Amino acid sequence: MTVPRHLLEVRDLQSGYGASQVLFDMQLTVNAGECVTLLGRNGMGKTTTIQCIMGLLPVWQGHISWDGKEINNLPPYRIARVGIGLVPEGRQIFPNLSVRENLIATASNRRHVAAPWTLERVIKLFPRLGERASNFGNQLSGGEQQMLAVARALMTNPALLILDEATEGLSPLVRQEIWTALEGLKAEGMSILVIDKNLGPLLRLGDRHYMIEKGRFIWCGTSQAFLADSGLRERYLLA
Repeated sequence: MTVPRHLLEVRDLQSGYGASQVLFDMQLTVNAGECVTLLGRNGMGKTTTIQCIMGLLPVWQGHISWDGKEINNLPPYRIARVGIGLVPEGRQIFPNLSVRENLIATASNRRHVAAPWTLERVIKLFPRLGERASNFGNQLSGGEQQMLAVARALMTNPALLILDEATEGLSPLVRQEIWTALEGLKAEGMSILVIDKNLGPLLRLGDRHYMIEKGRFIWCGTSQAFLADSGLRERYLLA
C-alpha cells in the first residue's frame, strides 16, 4: 500500500494574537494532489491556521512542514517561494493596478513547472479578466476581484493553492464559476486547501475535511463519513 506524501503538515500548532491564544494543538495534513477543507463556525481558528502556515502570524509551539522541511516562522515571501499560493480573505488585490498589472506583478515559475500558469492561461480560466484587463482593481465587482485573486495566486505557479473564504459574498453564478475552476485545478493535480461556508461544493470537491472547534482539531474524515454522521453539522457548523 502506497503511503500518501504529506505536502503540508501542521502538528501540535499553538498560536494567537497578543496574549490571547486561539489555536491549541492544531493538526492538519494536505497530501500531493489532494483537496482538503477546513470547517467550523466563525471565530474557531480557521483563518488563524492559514496565517500561521503563511508566516503572517508567529507559531508559538508546534511544527509546520512543507515537503518534509520545517517552515515555522519563515517570512511570508519565503513561504510563498516554496510553492504555496494564497487567495486571502478579503482578496487584497492591488486597487491602483490594472488587472493585467496585478497578474504580472506576482508572476514567477521558481519551481520550473513544465506547463506554467501564464497571463493567457489564467484568462482562459477566467475570460472576464481578459475583458477587464485594463481596468483597475478597484473598478472590479466583488466576483471579478475574487477571480483576479485566484488568478494572481496561480501566476506564482504554486504546488498548493490555499483559499480563505473562497466564495464569500459572491453571487450564485460567480460562486459556481469559482467552484468549476477549482474542480478543474484539482483534476489537473493541484493540491488545494480551502475554507468556505458553502458546504455542498466543499463536500463535492474535498477529499478530506477537518473540523475545528475553539482552536482545536476535533474531527477529520471524507465527505461520505461527514454525511454519515448527521450530528457533525448540527454540533459544529450551525450557529
